[in-house]
Amino acid sequence: MTNRLADTLSPYLRAHADNPVDWYPWGPEAFAEAQRRDVPLLISIGYSTCHWCHVMARESFADPDTAALINRDFVAIKVDREEHPDVDGAYMAAASAFTQNLGWPLTVFATPRGRTFYAGTYWPPEARQPMPAFRDVLAAVQEAWTLRRVQAEESADAVTDALARAGAAMPSDLPDAVALAGAAETIAAREDRQFGGFGGAPKFPVATTLSLLQTPLVRREAPDAAASADRALAAMSASALRDADGGFFRYATQRDWTVPHYERMLTDNAQLLAIALDAGDETTARGIADFLVGTLRREGGGFGAAQDSESWIDGERSEGGYYLRPVSERAGLESPAVDGKVITGWNGLAIGALARAGARLGEPTWIAKAEDAAAYVLWVNRDTAGALVRASLDGTASQAVATASDVALLADGLFALAVATGDPRWAAEGRGLLDVVLAGIEGDPLLAEHGIAVAPDQTDGDLPSDAAAVAAASLTAWRLGAGDRYREAAAVRVREHSGSSIGQPFAHGSLLRVAAGLVDAPRQLVVVTEAPEGALASRARTADADVIAVVSPSQARAFADAGFELFEGKGSAVEKAFDCRAFLCRLPVSDPSEVAIER
Repeated sequence: MTNRLADTLSPYLRAHADNPVDWYPWGPEAFAEAQRRDVPLLISIGYSTCHWCHVMARESFADPDTAALINRDFVAIKVDREEHPDVDGAYMAAASAFTQNLGWPLTVFATPRGRTFYAGTYWPPEARQPMPAFRDVLAAVQEAWTLRRVQAEESADAVTDALARAGAAMPSDLPDAVALAGAAETIAAREDRQFGGFGGAPKFPVATTLSLLQTPLVRREAPDAAASADRALAAMSASALRDADGGFFRYATQRDWTVPHYERMLTDNAQLLAIALDAGDETTARGIADFLVGTLRREGGGFGAAQDSESWIDGERSEGGYYLRPVSERAGLESPAVDGKVITGWNGLAIGALARAGARLGEPTWIAKAEDAAAYVLWVNRDTAGALVRASLDGTASQAVATASDVALLADGLFALAVATGDPRWAAEGRGLLDVVLAGIEGDPLLAEHGIAVAPDQTDGDLPSDAAAVAAASLTAWRLGAGDRYREAAAVRVREHSGSSIGQPFAHGSLLRVAAGLVDAPRQLVVVTEAPEGALASRARTADADVIAVVSPSQARAFADAGFELFEGKGSAVEKAFDCRAFLCRLPVSDPSEVAIER
């Protein structure tokens, strides 16, 4: 069908002209029709460059079944807020009585005379904690209007209650904020208040656990638990666990972080770089990045697996002797050997951490090294059929198949690299890898041949479990606008292990971090500029957000063309920062001071 919007002057309205919703433009005709039918008005307000307006249009307004419910129970009005700012201002003020998360798309339910009795913003097609499905919202509003019209006209309480019931009626075993805060507090109860960190000797960095404690949800709901992560990092950074060149050892044999096991792992250091960055510890972050680039990086660009604890000193093997020397005395010694295996997933961790750190701290060299590693792994770590393998050594690929976490961690690293470089090709490559792992990886063929079941354990060791890694990459893809199916992929994996993760949070930090990301709607900052080192971009890079992308107009268009909806409608902007929170696109700003640092 073609509704009444095709001949309007607004590109935003024209974009909805082929919707099955029987839209009216703003005007007396719609009000007259609502009064004639004695049904509420559904007033949808947005603008042409609003990302989540487009999302809701595709998900709900283009859906025939959803449209049928709207057409049956409402008179629908589509408003371009840029064409009718006064209308937008009036209904935005009314909406503030119902929600604190103001923005667009703005969805208002009003009496036939235009008086608001309920309002909200974006609602998904299916229930998504804590949001009910849009169809459930429609049903709840219609119920309130039909059965409790007087109350609806006098107060929004009846509608609010109906919506609460609609949201609660959807079964879900995803942990909520209360459960996640409790899990964080359970972890914090094990904190060593004297020396920092958790538990006694031997004492490990437990980066996967720290990553949960650093989430915005935990910082908000369980602040002392979150502070225990900062205290742990500070204690480790000031201890013998951290070498003078900035790299961290595997673990400490003593409770006070002394007498380390001197092996230095790529996994630990890549994750601790991310931890330090999120903690705002620039000194520690720079030291780790320098260690990765200066010590673990191999010829061709990949990162080796680890540096040995032993080396030759005065003709004898010495464990830790090299590291116990001052840096100034090491030049004359043979350094401990680096295990040169370029492991796919571990390199994914390093790629992601270096890309984020380089963007945040203004170190383009680190981003370039991350690009080199990505290109190397994607080219070298392949079998003859083109599938990723577990590792390579000196340019020769192993026959060992890649694990689910290998592929997922690499995909997540490529997503971070795409954001840091502004190059959507990395994101497209990451999405392709993620699709492979979501479709299912068979695993070791010899085990399958002999019917040997793989271990069902999905706890974190020194890096995220398969389930956690796949869930994390899926969450990132969703945040970049790759589509809701990726959010559901993350949610499925969290649900599968929800009981065990809440019951044993210390062993499931990575998965619970994803769970926290599913509860809290993301904040995404997209700066469209031809001056990536300018004041607007620099300000945005210091903000607390889940995605911080600085792109040129052409790069924004390329991301959108590649299927990453976060960037849709932004390619025509010039020196603008788009701040999207809780799935809402706020008005873009050009003044750096208007970019909020805090969430």
